[in-house]
Amino acid sequence: MTTIDPTIKARVRELRQELHRHNVLYHALDRPEISDAEYDRMFQELIALEARYPELFDPNSPTQRVGAAPLSEFESAPHSLPMVSLDNAFDEAEILAFDRRVREALGKEADALRYTAEPKMDGVAVELIYQNGRLTKALTRGDGTMGEVVTANVRTIGCIPLVLMQDHDADVDIPQILEVRGEVFLNKADFEALNRNRSASGQPLFANPRNAAAGSLRQLDPRITAERPLSFFVYGIGLWSDLSIDSHGDVLFQLHRWGFPINPRTLAKVPLEDVLTGYRHLHDERPRLPYDIDGMVVKVDSLRLQEKLGMKARSPKWAIAWKFPAETATTRIRHIDVQVGRTGVLTPVAHLEPVHVGGVTVSRATLHNMEEIERKDIRIGDLVDIERAGDVIPKVIGVRTQARTGSETPFEMPAVCPSCGSTVIRGELGDREEVAYRCINAQCPAQLKEHIKHCTAKTAWDIEGIGDKLADQLVEQGLVQSIADIWTLQVEQLRKLERMGDLSARKLIDAIAAKKRMPLKRFLFGLGIRHIGETVAATLADRFGSIDALSNAPADAIRSIPGIGDTIADSVAAFFKRPENRRLIQQILDAGVEIVEQRPPSSSDRLPLSGKTVVITGTLPGMSRSEAKQRIEAAGGRLSETVTKSTHVVVVGEKPGSKLAQAKRLGIEVMDPEGFFSLLDRMAGINDQANG
Repeated sequence: MTTIDPTIKARVRELRQELHRHNVLYHALDRPEISDAEYDRMFQELIALEARYPELFDPNSPTQRVGAAPLSEFESAPHSLPMVSLDNAFDEAEILAFDRRVREALGKEADALRYTAEPKMDGVAVELIYQNGRLTKALTRGDGTMGEVVTANVRTIGCIPLVLMQDHDADVDIPQILEVRGEVFLNKADFEALNRNRSASGQPLFANPRNAAAGSLRQLDPRITAERPLSFFVYGIGLWSDLSIDSHGDVLFQLHRWGFPINPRTLAKVPLEDVLTGYRHLHDERPRLPYDIDGMVVKVDSLRLQEKLGMKARSPKWAIAWKFPAETATTRIRHIDVQVGRTGVLTPVAHLEPVHVGGVTVSRATLHNMEEIERKDIRIGDLVDIERAGDVIPKVIGVRTQARTGSETPFEMPAVCPSCGSTVIRGELGDREEVAYRCINAQCPAQLKEHIKHCTAKTAWDIEGIGDKLADQLVEQGLVQSIADIWTLQVEQLRKLERMGDLSARKLIDAIAAKKRMPLKRFLFGLGIRHIGETVAATLADRFGSIDALSNAPADAIRSIPGIGDTIADSVAAFFKRPENRRLIQQILDAGVEIVEQRPPSSSDRLPLSGKTVVITGTLPGMSRSEAKQRIEAAGGRLSETVTKSTHVVVVGEKPGSKLAQAKRLGIEVMDPEGFFSLLDRMAGINDQANG
């Protein structure tokens, strides 16, 4: 091995440090010290030295922002702390109600309450993981608990520091572990330039900047991502080892000092009055901003008070997203057609004269169902007001009846399915009380196409490469007549499809084969059982453990699970009773699909609170609410915010609220904190001895 001159090593180290520093000065702090030409000269010198001495390779070198090899697929990795969603508020009254709830929960400590408010970026959330100040991993938000690893792509974003810039005069040292969370986005001007270039090269256009940012971040080839001018603002943290700061605003400012861009319109540590004023200013300024925002995020500033306020099932109690009012426009309905979903429901869709609203050109809007059309008296040819809130499908909110000329015509739901010609009925069994119209043909091609798109999605069977157009072709060419056929597709069959060469066909077959082993919860969700979403599928998988146990479970056993009501229980039981559904599952298993079973806890290893719901009211002496929740969940229980008939015990601390009266009225067991947690410890000890 060749010995490298120490002066060369020192020069490489110096160039890297200086380039990192100037990168932060330019992108994050907006105070460049050198010209672009001088930066380029230093950059080229470093490239030359690294090429001459490959032994000095460093993945965090400024030269490595571009050039990583393309990936075959993205890996997944867990978030140390969940990336949760936020509750929404849509007017000032809801913000005042949020403030009131926070103050009531904090009691005397509410006197010190301050908020930090930030523009709500319309981008893609990511988590950046730093070890000893060096970027080691980047994840998308994913489902909040697991995200896709996009480290190579994130390295190409110039404003994200690869190495943190330590201010030696600062009071806070760079932590050993730091997880930074923020939003990747495209500026409006960059988005328009990107679409112009795609149009010139004959590529499909992105619908909006957020869509473009998400697509850019998920490129398997980082060199493509590097060509997209992505930007980034930090908005929070996950883990921060040895965190000594108690203010969210101060956390943001410290991150800024280390090189992260923060939104300059952030209001830090302000009273509620400033939040209300700031929202109005932000709303007025919105059209002139260089990037898209859809509201303001309001957070309790104190991290200690955030912990005291705690979490609900899916969102924190200390933060809320104050959304801007939906944007509206006026246009005319050209005609109305019907789309058939995977459960056979017919949904009327209005085709509009194109109109610009919310940064997007809109040409279609959902009409939901026939009852909605009749209630609003929507007719073909009407001048209508449409609304687009965020990135959701636009909807018709009103009809300009005074503008009618007499040429408008009422819409009638077709008597037969537009896809297969089968009879259409109202309700699943012809029930006139249900508003939905359905195609009753289980073999309807339109239903099958939508079912393929559903079951192959990332949150279900996660088969990469089967998009909308390919799903349509698979059905139209007769290659897939039920979702079981997906697992037996052959390269020879796929070659005949449009734009499907031998390489693409083999890649898809390999992708299908790679997913033949999957968790029970994903398998269940992919089956497309009515009323069964991701959360319910996971609950059923945890409770029954295997497809056989669930398929033979009566409706009463299913509805006994906390959180599952009659509608879901009846739907699941009815699905597995049908012979055609049992045959479908068997065909999938015969094709080589392996379902990873989850063994439900037995009587010998069941946790003390397995299947039990606990409610806490009042203050727990010597214990935070989050600590109590951890102990309850560790014992297999679930902490709920409301007292219902399914609640097993209510733990009553100091100054209890109305939940105590509810518990007494319903005859639910009431315990004091000391007694409850002492009993829990004894039960856990007995359980350990039994298993020892």
